[in-house]
Amino acid sequence: MNTVLRTELRDRTAVLTLDRPGQLNAIGSETAGRLKQALADIRDNDDVRALVITGAGRAFSAGADLGEIESFTTPGQFRDFVGRLTEAFALLEDFPKPSVAAVHGFAFGGGLELALACDLRVAERGTRLGLPEMKLGVLPGAGGTQRLPRLLPPAIAKQMILTGEPIDAERAHALGLVNELAEPGGALKTAEALAAKLTAGAPLALAAGKRLIDYGLGMDLEAAIAYERETVAVLFCTEDRTEGLKAFRERRPGDFRGV
Repeated sequence: MNTVLRTELRDRTAVLTLDRPGQLNAIGSETAGRLKQALADIRDNDDVRALVITGAGRAFSAGADLGEIESFTTPGQFRDFVGRLTEAFALLEDFPKPSVAAVHGFAFGGGLELALACDLRVAERGTRLGLPEMKLGVLPGAGGTQRLPRLLPPAIAKQMILTGEPIDAERAHALGLVNELAEPGGALKTAEALAAKLTAGAPLALAAGKRLIDYGLGMDLEAAIAYERETVAVLFCTEDRTEGLKAFRERRPGDFRGV
């Protein structure tokens, strides 16, 4: 059966593939709904410890589905559409298991906003990343104006948003937006290798680490450090903490179970 989003389990990583190559993986309401369902399906699957999101065909994603947008006749319809995308991307950002975007070709508009909602990003050399909505007389509406300046220097984010001009993967890597560069054709393989490093960690500590960083950035330093202290105290009581110390003393990888 045809689907706009495919899910495959590879070892302990779930690979989610945007699967509309004929439309350059444009993201519409159906894709947003499928993403939400996929996240719900794997949230409590203990066999999955990390996610990789990629795109079929020659690009990660050209952005939001303009065909669907052009069918709207009222601002309310567009607001609801944007709401469906932002809700799906927020669920991904808050997902307890770490995510890696494997980007190739280009990631524009809503496609880049999807990648920004992931924890880490891998991009092939020569890939273009941008938010071109200004050139259409609008602005990014699925988190781009908020997530991008949290990941880049604000002046760089302003330039990208206010001009609509993209940057290439090499510059994005130098600026810290992209974690690792891959050779052409190698984004998915590189992202899966990065995900494998994540899956080797203790699941409870991975989820807690995400929360500490994401929520702590919104706190003042004193409150954030107190939050850190309470979090690591809880982790001290876990079986994984005991296993981690035992594995360290025995000079072997830890066998973490998420308990």
